[in-house]
Amino acid sequence: MSWRIVVPGSTANLGPGFDSIGLGLSLYLQLDVTPQDTWEIVHLSEHLPQNIVIEEHLIYCIAKQVADQYNKPLPSCKIEMSSELPFARGLGSSAAAIVAGIEVANLLCDLNLTTQDRLNISSQIEGHPDNATASVLGGLTISSMTKDGIVDTLHVNNVDASFVVFIPNVELKTSEARGVLPEQFDRPYAVEASANANMLAASLMARDFKRVGHYMEQDRFHEPYRAKLIPNYADIRTAAKEAGAYGTALSGAGPTMISIIPTSIEESFVEAMKQRFPSYDIVLTKADEQGVQVTSIAAV
Repeated sequence: MSWRIVVPGSTANLGPGFDSIGLGLSLYLQLDVTPQDTWEIVHLSEHLPQNIVIEEHLIYCIAKQVADQYNKPLPSCKIEMSSELPFARGLGSSAAAIVAGIEVANLLCDLNLTTQDRLNISSQIEGHPDNATASVLGGLTISSMTKDGIVDTLHVNNVDASFVVFIPNVELKTSEARGVLPEQFDRPYAVEASANANMLAASLMARDFKRVGHYMEQDRFHEPYRAKLIPNYADIRTAAKEAGAYGTALSGAGPTMISIIPTSIEESFVEAMKQRFPSYDIVLTKADEQGVQVTSIAAV
C-alpha cells in the first residue's frame, strides 16, 4: 500500500488577524509514501535541498515525534516529495510540512487521528494555529488555542476571491520577524488594533472583499514593525492599489506579500505587477477548499 499526501500551503494574518486568521492556498506540498525496510526521502522539486539527513528532516522529525507521543514505533518508508511552497517566504511551508509529517505517522502507525487531533498537534508544534489550521482544513480559518494546546476553529469554505502573491528571492525566518515586535502595546493602541482585527474577521465572514482589502491594510500588531525587513513593502502596496487591488498585506511574517483582487482583473493585474516587479515571482492563486488530502495510489 502506498499513499499520496497533498497539503495546501497557506497565508496567515491577512494584516491584523495576527496568529489567528489563516487561509489555505492552492499551492501544494505533495508526498508519495511507500513502506519499505529503510528510510529514504527524495526531493523532486528544484528548490528543495538535495543534501538530506533523514534524522534532521522536518517530515521525519514530526512523524517520529507524533509516533512517540502515541507510544508507537515508526515504521520505515520511502517518501518522494515535491513542493510549490518556497521555504521561509511566508507561505506556510513549515506548517504544511508539519501537517504532512503528522499524516505520515498517522498512516504508518495506524493512529486513526481525528481532525481535532490534527488541529491540536499541528498548532502545538507550530506554536500558533493560523497556518496549521488552514493546511489541515483548507479555506478560511479563524482560530484560538488554549494554554493546554486545544484549538478552537471557525472554518469557512467557498472563499470566492482571487489572490496574488509577490514572492521575492530572499528568505525571512519567522524567528527574525518576531524579534522586531514590541513586548506590549498601550491600551488605546491595542483597542484600535483589536477593532481592526475584528472588522477583518467579520468582513471575511461576510465575503465583503472590498472591506477585507481595506482592513488588510490596517494592521497595528506586526506590519508597522516588520515593514523595514520587507523589500519593496511600500512600493508593492502602492502599485497593487493603483492596479486595482482591494488591499495588500504581508503573507504571514513575510517577505512574501499578498493582494486580494477582483476576479475580473486577474490577468491585467498579474501582467502589470510582473512588469513593475520583474525580480519577483508573481503568482495568481485561489483559496484551497479541501485541506490535507490522503489517497491510496499504486506502488511507486
